Amino acid sequence: MDRPLVGILMGSESDLSVMNKAAEVLNELGISYELGIRSAHRLPEETAAYARSARERGIEVLIAGAGMAAHLAGVIASHTTLPVIGVPIASGALKGVDALYATVQMPPGIPVATVAIDGAKNAAYLACSILSIKHPECAGKLEAFREQTRKSLLEKSEKLKNK
Repeated sequence: MDRPLVGILMGSESDLSVMNKAAEVLNELGISYELGIRSAHRLPEETAAYARSARERGIEVLIAGAGMAAHLAGVIASHTTLPVIGVPIASGALKGVDALYATVQMPPGIPVATVAIDGAKNAAYLACSILSIKHPECAGKLEAFREQTRKSLLEKSEKLKNK
């Protein structure tokens, strides 16, 4: 997978520490991605153009993270029919609850799959699940990750039992 299959977008550079977690997961799974800053409010034309051109550039899933009012994922979804996964980011007085509501409460016909506040890792795993429909190697990578997690937890449980 040389060409990017996933687009990871964030509203501003302050979101990078959270959104890097999605990039880390995709790196571990060997899934190519591109990373960028787009803003629903400060870069509306550029954000719309990115979403409209994503499919023709080979992107198959978009992950969008933003805090506060968090309209980024919804704006992106309004300009593409690709799957969009929203990551509400904890910020401001409401610690991400406003971002969660803004991301999950989309009007009919403009869906955004939404993960937990600061849930960028799960956004990447969900993107991999979506990609696995077309790319069987993604399914294999997810299965291997889950088996590794299962074994690790069983080992930790055994250590606790032996104490």
